[in-house]
Amino acid sequence: MNEETQTSELTNTDQGPQIEPGPISKWLNQKGLIHKLLEPDEIGIENLGVDPQQLFKIVSELKMNGFNYLQCQGGYDEGPGLSLVCFYHLMEMKDFNEGDKPREVRLKVFLDRNGSLRVPSLYKLFRGCDWQERETYDMFGINFDGHPHPKRLLMPEDWRGWPLRKDYIQPDFYEMQDAY
Repeated sequence: MNEETQTSELTNTDQGPQIEPGPISKWLNQKGLIHKLLEPDEIGIENLGVDPQQLFKIVSELKMNGFNYLQCQGGYDEGPGLSLVCFYHLMEMKDFNEGDKPREVRLKVFLDRNGSLRVPSLYKLFRGCDWQERETYDMFGINFDGHPHPKRLLMPEDWRGWPLRKDYIQPDFYEMQDAY
C-alpha cells in the first residue's frame, strides 16, 4: 500500500477538527499496519480503530514493542442499528522512575451487528483475556476465533440472546433446568 493511501486511512473524514496521529499511530504507520485514528480520550490515551483481520498482527507488534499487559478487554453497544465494539486497553509495564507514565493505547474493533461478529482471540498473546473474551461473548455475542474455551461465562448455557445489547428483549420467563 502506498503512503498516500495510508495517510488517507489515518485522517479524520468528518468536518470536525483533524485528529493528529500520536506516537503509537505513527509507529504503526511506519510498520505498514493500517488503522484508523479515533479521538483520544479525556486523559490523552490514543484510541485507534482496527479491522478484525489486522487485530492479531497489530497487537503482536505492539507486544513486541513493549506493550506487555492487556489491562482490559470488553465490548459495548453503540445503540440499536449501530455497531458493536470490541475494545482492548494495552499498557507497557516495566520498572518506572517516579513521575514516569506508562505508554498506553486503546484499540477498538467496530463490528456490524448484522454482519460477522468474529474477531481473533488474543489468548495466545495474553492468557488473561480468557474470561474477558468469554464475558464479551456472553453479553454481546461477539465470537473470538481461536479461543480455547468458547462458551458462556455468566449466563446459563441455554440462555438465548445477548443481555447487554441495547436491542435485547428480556424474556418474560426463564426456567432453569435442574442438572441433577
